[in-house]
Amino acid sequence: MKKIPVVGKVVSGRGEGKKFLELGWVQRQMSDKLGFSPFLGTLNLLLDEQSVKQKRLLTKDSALGICTSKGYCTGLLFKAEVNGVSCGVVIPSVEDYPNDLLEVVAAANLRQKLGLHEGERVEVTVFLAD
Repeated sequence: MKKIPVVGKVVSGRGEGKKFLELGWVQRQMSDKLGFSPFLGTLNLLLDEQSVKQKRLLTKDSALGICTSKGYCTGLLFKAEVNGVSCGVVIPSVEDYPNDLLEVVAAANLRQKLGLHEGERVEVTVFLAD
């Protein structure tokens, strides 16, 4: 399995991830594909320049997809790990979605579990199928 490191700073989001994660069909797909039910919120990372390039590589990989329900966007989903905690990376397929933003989901609130603070640098290892 290929590993891609991405690095970013913890930033506050707008709460959009929580709304998406509250949907039953999203919960089921993430549980099936990642092996856990996600906490209702994402860890948002503002990526450094090199990691923006790495994220572009991810979007070209055959990721686990998030199939949509009417009125919602599709997205890419990757298994990942941050500081030894299993997680997932979600890349929404939205035209104006920021290239330098990465959303991380996990079974627990990652900010609390890992003691992360606004602006703190975090490395996420994203796993790609060979």
